[in-house]
Amino acid sequence: MDVNEAIVKTLELTGVDHVFGGSGQVNGSMLLALKKSEHIKTVIIRNEQAASFMACGYSMFSDKLGVCFATGGPGEFNLLSGLAVALSDSLPILAISGYTSARDRGKGALNESTGLSRTPDSPKMFNATTKKSFIIEDPEKTCDILEEAINLAFEGRPGPVHIHVPKDVTVMKVNNFREIKLNIQPILPSIEQIEGAAQALANAIKNDEQIMAIVGYGTIRSHAEKEILTFLEKFQIPFTATMDAKGIIPENHPLCLGVYGTSGDLGANKYFDASKTILAIGNSFAQNATFGFKPDLFEGKKLIYINIDNHELNKFYKADYPILSDAKPAIAGLMNKISKQVESVPVKTVQKEKWHDSPIDYDGTKIHPGELVKAISKNLPENSIIIGDAGSHMLWLNCYLNLDKHQLYQNPGSFGPMASHVNGSIGVKCANPSRTVVCGCGDGAYQMAGFELMTAIQYDIPVVWVIFNNGEFNVIKKFLLNIFGDQAFMQFTNPDFVKYSDACKAFGARVEKLEDFDAVFQQALTCGKAAIIDVVVESEVYPPFGLGKV
Repeated sequence: MDVNEAIVKTLELTGVDHVFGGSGQVNGSMLLALKKSEHIKTVIIRNEQAASFMACGYSMFSDKLGVCFATGGPGEFNLLSGLAVALSDSLPILAISGYTSARDRGKGALNESTGLSRTPDSPKMFNATTKKSFIIEDPEKTCDILEEAINLAFEGRPGPVHIHVPKDVTVMKVNNFREIKLNIQPILPSIEQIEGAAQALANAIKNDEQIMAIVGYGTIRSHAEKEILTFLEKFQIPFTATMDAKGIIPENHPLCLGVYGTSGDLGANKYFDASKTILAIGNSFAQNATFGFKPDLFEGKKLIYINIDNHELNKFYKADYPILSDAKPAIAGLMNKISKQVESVPVKTVQKEKWHDSPIDYDGTKIHPGELVKAISKNLPENSIIIGDAGSHMLWLNCYLNLDKHQLYQNPGSFGPMASHVNGSIGVKCANPSRTVVCGCGDGAYQMAGFELMTAIQYDIPVVWVIFNNGEFNVIKKFLLNIFGDQAFMQFTNPDFVKYSDACKAFGARVEKLEDFDAVFQQALTCGKAAIIDVVVESEVYPPFGLGKV
């Protein structure tokens, strides 16, 4: 087999069943190898950036490797945004791109990006945006490089890797093909770290100190949902979730305070302020989760912090009891140690103040975004995944979604590009075909990526996009008004999304009255194909969010 076929066979053996990419001269022969595959569905996108976002979505709620590919030069550069998301959000991604043949390097060949003779330097760019970038120069090293790259993508804190495949190398014979070995070991906590943290927690429980847990996305990657719920219930520890772990434990649970942070629930924020011990599990203390990196956030508190990445443990807030570990074994270790000192804890009753449960004071003529999110919550099927793109709608979803039926929510992380989850939702659906996938997105975000609706239709990927149509970059407008008392260039015109849906042979509907949404949403959920719901929402209301800082 040649290098292309060796790569495809390796992906098959690794359990990959979807790949996302674009065609081009430098990587064209790889498409022929993918065509022969009986196990991998190849999704050809309209723009390679979408391929990288789809690969992120594919790995987001699965244990699978997300794979994207592109031709060399301009095609591969379009992959960088998604790889930056994967690096920021801990997603195992493999990007494969073409590269100039050795004999042509430095001559200004078509799509050359070697860094020679005033060409862009793609090795440097990919090394700066991934855990590591490789080049296959010798076909006999193909399997060795694939083995190292894929293991590295999953190793420790997951992230993206990249492989350049020169044009001439793609069709060279691999005479030593072998099945690669995956050796992904969990990060286990040290006995000393567990004992120290367990003693601190046990003392806090016995002294009836106020404790709060913050549950992050790392618990999803670690499959620690059951262990954490058992732990929190046994020791009656009230908890909040980060924005990207919302729903991991049903939000109607008696101990759930909602989401903590800048756009969090009032009850969660108050409970944090009054707590003496904070147990943080698999989160990264992002800007929006810490009130803009508030320097005295943990003043007068003990911080017990579980994270898979040693750098995170003391990145800004120094943990009193750091635990370098996957969430699941760390919680198991704490449970074992604390149970020897604490047999039972009285049932706690916590006062909840959640945005979802609060009445919305509004008498405008357009749909209030918060009421729209409540309607989505009410109609969202069990086991659904809802994705929010970057913008004010993401914050409305965070505040007013109520996920209590094994549903999950995800939003762009700290890198946070618009359009990432508009496209990423397609990858989420490919990896989770039995789950309903809904993307809540702004009209601005959708227009950055909306041509991939045709991709969803072509490959029969039934995602539902609910567009919050307010004709402006709403959250940025509010930021400018808060800081400068003025705003500029925030408004834009929208196309007729329903006509666009019709042209793509998707389901399309426009909603201007809240009472019409439920029926339309049910139609979209059951139509069996990609769907757009264009909802006209009020632009002069803003989600709960602190925007008072440059």
